[in-house]
Amino acid sequence: MENRDRLVDTLEALTALDGVSGFEEPVAAWLRRELEPLADRVEADGMGNLYLVREGRPGGPRVMVAAHTDEIGGMVSQVEPSGFLRFEKLGGWQDPLLPGRFVRIRGHLGIIGCKPAHFLGEEERRRVREHRDLYIDVGARSATEVTALGIRAGDPVAFYSPLVRMAGGMVAGKALDDRLGCAVVVEWFRHTHEEGRRLDATVVVAFTVQEEVGLRGATVAAYRVNPDLALVVDTIPSGDTPDMASPRPFFPVALSKGPVIQLMSGSGQRGHILSPHVRDLLEEAACRSGVPYQTVAFTRGTTDGSAIHLARQGVPTGVITIPRRCSHSPVEMAHVSDVIYTLRLLDAALGHAVRLS
Repeated sequence: MENRDRLVDTLEALTALDGVSGFEEPVAAWLRRELEPLADRVEADGMGNLYLVREGRPGGPRVMVAAHTDEIGGMVSQVEPSGFLRFEKLGGWQDPLLPGRFVRIRGHLGIIGCKPAHFLGEEERRRVREHRDLYIDVGARSATEVTALGIRAGDPVAFYSPLVRMAGGMVAGKALDDRLGCAVVVEWFRHTHEEGRRLDATVVVAFTVQEEVGLRGATVAAYRVNPDLALVVDTIPSGDTPDMASPRPFFPVALSKGPVIQLMSGSGQRGHILSPHVRDLLEEAACRSGVPYQTVAFTRGTTDGSAIHLARQGVPTGVITIPRRCSHSPVEMAHVSDVIYTLRLLDAALGHAVRLS
């Protein structure tokens, strides 16, 4: 059912947009423009979540499909008189990866500054500088010049790493978490429209906001949609690189082996345990559609599923994730085959979602 080239083109378009948590409007606007002609109904809410509805048969179940539109990034916290910018984090990323990186603020490129290696002492070479000790250089020589660029405190800071196609079917760039999931849902919407397909279930696609800062959009969206079943399409770190090796696989997730069905995510009070009934649905859908898949218990991160399954009286929720390398970094990496298999799995699962009504 999939069109590989169109899928990658869609991913390229989505990752080219800046949508740091709390500032997802450009992504939502692109999604609305592309999919509104294909939807039976389009809605939005005060949080910035976007909803596209594909009506099913009367009396059928209501299924929510969620993918988050936000990406890790930062916010300008202060403009110094010299024209340098200080910033805070939005989402979880690693301070060691920051110096020398390109960022984009209100369409203007900047560089996260770093002290010349020639002047670093031995202790400085070993020490990781925290993000609050760093600064962004947009080329301005004063705060007045920064203002003239239209930049001010409170503006979003996005990494600038355009998507590149790599050897072996790989792609890499910023914001693959979760523009990969968004691309999958976009292609599912397009294919079902092109085929003139109608499902028994009414499908409400929710493109959610602020996942990276506490699953905030999904909390609102799940209450609004009130679904009988929810499927979340997101990404997950891979464990197939040398730095994750140990006497046995530290985290048994690899690229090019298919999507990952999360058996659980998070820990303590903030997490999600996969319902046996939803697991059966997903695994049977994978088998019927010939999709290879992986399963894992992931305790070091969570997804919108952790918020959605707690809505109202409780929502049976499944989480389908796409493996990615260099997670939560300015340049993430994924294998296109995993994206295609995720699309097939989502399509097969939605085709049989009526079983859980």
